Amino acid sequence: MKSFNQEKFWKKWNLTPKEYDKIKEYLQREPNEVELGMYSVMWSEHCSYKNSKPLLKLFPNSAEWVLQGPGENAGIIDIGDDQVIAMKIESHNHPSAIEPFQGAATGIGGIVRDIFAMGARPIALMDSLRFGDFDNSQTQYLYKGVIEGISFYGNCIGVPTVGGETVFSSSYQENILVNVMCVGYAKKNDILRAVAKGEGNSVILIGAKTGRDGIGGASFASTELDETSDEDRPAVQIGDPFSEKLLIEACLELKGLDYVVGLQDCGAAGLTSSLCEMASRGDSGLDIELSKVPEREEGMNPFEIMLSESQERMIVVVKKGKEEEIKKIFDKWGLDSAVIGRVTNDGKFRVRDKGEIVADIPAKSLAEGAPVCRRKGKKPDILDSINKLDLSEISQPDDYNKVLLQLLGSPNIMSKEKIYEHYDYMVRNNTILPPGDDAAVLRIKGTKKAIVLTTDGNGRYCYLDPLTGGKIAVVEAARNLSCKGALPRAVTDCLNFGNPEKETIYWQLEEAIKGISEACRALETPVISGNVSLYNESKGEAIYPTPVIGMVGIIEDCDYICSMEFKNSGDLIVLLGENKEELGGSEYLKVIHNLEKGIPPQIDLLRERAVQNVCRKAIKKNLLSSAHDCSDGGLAIALAESCIKGKRGARIKIEDKMRSDALLFGESQSRIVTSVNPKNLSLLQDIADKYLVPLLTLGSVEGKSLNINRLISLEVDQLEKVWRGTK
Repeated sequence: MKSFNQEKFWKKWNLTPKEYDKIKEYLQREPNEVELGMYSVMWSEHCSYKNSKPLLKLFPNSAEWVLQGPGENAGIIDIGDDQVIAMKIESHNHPSAIEPFQGAATGIGGIVRDIFAMGARPIALMDSLRFGDFDNSQTQYLYKGVIEGISFYGNCIGVPTVGGETVFSSSYQENILVNVMCVGYAKKNDILRAVAKGEGNSVILIGAKTGRDGIGGASFASTELDETSDEDRPAVQIGDPFSEKLLIEACLELKGLDYVVGLQDCGAAGLTSSLCEMASRGDSGLDIELSKVPEREEGMNPFEIMLSESQERMIVVVKKGKEEEIKKIFDKWGLDSAVIGRVTNDGKFRVRDKGEIVADIPAKSLAEGAPVCRRKGKKPDILDSINKLDLSEISQPDDYNKVLLQLLGSPNIMSKEKIYEHYDYMVRNNTILPPGDDAAVLRIKGTKKAIVLTTDGNGRYCYLDPLTGGKIAVVEAARNLSCKGALPRAVTDCLNFGNPEKETIYWQLEEAIKGISEACRALETPVISGNVSLYNESKGEAIYPTPVIGMVGIIEDCDYICSMEFKNSGDLIVLLGENKEELGGSEYLKVIHNLEKGIPPQIDLLRERAVQNVCRKAIKKNLLSSAHDCSDGGLAIALAESCIKGKRGARIKIEDKMRSDALLFGESQSRIVTSVNPKNLSLLQDIADKYLVPLLTLGSVEGKSLNINRLISLEVDQLEKVWRGTK
């Protein structure tokens, strides 16, 4: 093993002196360059969660329907009839900021591999994206590149991208967020695990050849961006969706084969992470020979091979003597496969190059041994001032028509058709409700069941109050599902924050996790998988704390699905929930008054649960013609969207003493705008009374214009043109 300047190296790879001493303790000697590189990627925040692990224990992650919680490639829930759904969300933030097309494309590839590594066929993708100011030229470059990358990869592999969310804010100007969720379907007996065990069993690398792309990607994702970050383009992987499509089909042939021990994606940290994690889970060791690894480039050294994050690669562990059976499967699909090592029973992860040992490490020390950072947070001093909002100092509009049109045409509220028209969201013919509604709905073929998916998060709310913002991210995701008639079942989360080594950032992270945990317990939606993306900072400025919630719900009978558009003239428009005078953190304040102040809308979790119960039960009894979540932009935006989607007008009259702008554009929680046949109103009232939920008749579906009190009177055609960006 060659000597080298260790201090210079561990500083370059973001290891602390304490961590370096811990490595020496594990090895009982100085590490060599390959070993230090392996530790540096596995002990990065991206792989080890060393800053967030103590907080993540706050999440509820078990329920009778949860078959696999955190700790595997993806979480799994039981949906009955021997069927399961796998789900996971991941971030690809830093790579997408440097190279938007490949960063976003390989983000799709990675999350899809997490799903089929569990033995589940990927059936849907959703994204959650954050960019800087919409009119900024750099924003437009990144925005277009990311959308092209997502659509290119998803369309090529034949997995529909069925929805998501896209937000523009100066907070993300230097650090965009690209979060992607994938869900998959499997039979319960087909589930695979990422484990290596059984002394003498073979370790086989399958899929694409290994190149120099993505080296150090995990470490790159665990540092702040700066003016030199553009030099880290080699840390951005290069994707090949056509190889991935073949890999999906080949790996799904491994289901049910009793000689397949484990399957794992080569994701962040490449061979290093996939191999040491499999060994750690199996309480085993590995002996790997790098000369057996198929290479895409000549002259690769052990350091490069072990840290490469080349895409479309998997590791499969098979029982000794069954290597040829596996090779036949992958030969059929035109994919490389090579036996690169074997399982041992001594707990050591040995890496050889032409027989010479180049790394000899306790496997668990790599996968689980990173020193945990137990930090203390501190509430930012600035919050006391930005939480103050005196509504008496906020002038009310003279022209509410103008305000409504301005909000409808703002980047965060206007139609996202220009994004999802790039996506093949109907491929595989499972999509019942496509992008553009509160949530996407997909049928489970051969059954009456459907699954409902959404992603949600509000960075501004979390900036103003991370505890409340965390709760709202969960309840709004659940409300989106309930509006379609689905019972929310599980959460996968992506926690996007700044540098946790700063007390104020750590406080934001801790508060948001507490909020998410409390809401998940109240709604019985355990967190079964997820991702932490920290160090989203540039030039000392962090993004708004942005926890993103991916959620899946179940509809038992797809004959009872509700969409958001007004459908029938003469239907009554009824609000489930209660209007409150709350403008803090609203899109209205930002767009019209250029203020991001106040406290977010307050949330009563018991009331929220009750409102959602009423909505779901009413849909199940076929009482509702439509249901739409009231969120960004408030009541007036929800009404306008239901009018636009249904191409029908509405006449609304609300008697309320609160400020008119708060009534129309406040973002109070636990509200759902529904439409109902007048003959069903009393039945809806009975359900609402049972759950003690306020019910307010707002008006009726009629005509071709939206009229609200004497404040708003606009033709639906005019609303639609502004909302679609055609006027």
